[in-house]
Amino acid sequence: MGIGFRVLQRQRAVSSDIVAAFADLPVANASDSMWRMTAGGARLTARHRKGVRMAGPALTVKTRPGDNLLVHKAIEMAVPGDVIVVDAGGDLTNALIGDLMTTLALTRSINGFVINGAIRDADEIHDSGMAVYAAGVSHRGPYKDGPGEINVPVAIDGMVIEPGDLVIGDGDGFLCVPFDVAAEVLEATRAKKATEDAEMVRIRSGRADRAWVDDALKARGCVMEA
Repeated sequence: MGIGFRVLQRQRAVSSDIVAAFADLPVANASDSMWRMTAGGARLTARHRKGVRMAGPALTVKTRPGDNLLVHKAIEMAVPGDVIVVDAGGDLTNALIGDLMTTLALTRSINGFVINGAIRDADEIHDSGMAVYAAGVSHRGPYKDGPGEINVPVAIDGMVIEPGDLVIGDGDGFLCVPFDVAAEVLEATRAKKATEDAEMVRIRSGRADRAWVDDALKARGCVMEA
């Protein structure tokens, strides 16, 4: 039985047009458009320099904590533009990727890593230009024995990521947009950004309407002194 130690082929992936359309949209706007119900958790933070963004179809890896054999295989399988998403149980004892693997991924035009575990060579990764989100840092290196699985559903802090789903990231963190609703979420995200852009213009010009604050307090029964 192969369950627990298997390499599968991805059956579908979000289109390059969808990826490109999301590349410059704020993750927060996409999150709001999904009713703020989906998140990969605040533990996984950006380990790259400011301004580096991430967008691409997920190539998923589920691995034994502290072991990166299947992560190496994922790099071999990835096509340009992919984001490698690794669920290693959040364990921080051993790093799963470092400068060598990140550099290799850059030469293959991989768009980023999401590591539910630790990384090392943190300074080099920060400066590399590769988008990397990870739960922590450890100088202790990984094992390379397996087991693990590639292209199976993974979950990070309750956010389920299927192979081929869209994964996006910016300074606020990363987010999975499911394959089947990516076009719908894109439309909603564009509308949300347009609304916020217009509000920013009003704020900067001193024309922002703040009456909604008192209206919300009154509607909820707040007692306010005159």
